[in-house]
Amino acid sequence: MEIYKPVAGVAADLSQARIVVCDVPDKPGVAAKLFSKLAKENISVDMIIQSYARKVSNTNDIAFTVDASDLPKTVEALDALKAEIGATGDIQVDENIAKVSIVGAGMIDRPGGASTMFETLAEQGINIRMISTSEIKISCLVDKDQAQKAVKALHEVFELESSEIAEVKGDLPNI
Repeated sequence: MEIYKPVAGVAADLSQARIVVCDVPDKPGVAAKLFSKLAKENISVDMIIQSYARKVSNTNDIAFTVDASDLPKTVEALDALKAEIGATGDIQVDENIAKVSIVGAGMIDRPGGASTMFETLAEQGINIRMISTSEIKISCLVDKDQAQKAVKALHEVFELESSEIAEVKGDLPNI
């Protein structure tokens, strides 16, 4: 495990799509039904965020990402499921996103990786549209046309070498 360099690489995935199911009832079992339906359709889900429940309507929004190639079948499955789970809002789709991640086993014991990533993206004028974390990875959704700029800036701020760009999925030009 690399303890001296908490961030070991940068990854970018330009083949993601973000979906938001709006006005989903805030009650037990709804998220289970939604994601079970997607699993039965063999759709892999990556980042998931459920918003804070709105007290007046007792609903929230559930946002998640899927591989862009799964988008048509995801929307079809959600359209069929919407009435069953009682979702009353729109299904919003955004294909103009990219997932940019920093990865490294040393991040778990070293605070500051997230703040450095967020500050770096802010300094570059890159808006973060969604955030997901784990013990070894922090991922942000950004506009697709900002992905190259994000990867380059993160690469520089974490003092990585060109070989430490962990993965680029999609058409991201060389740095």
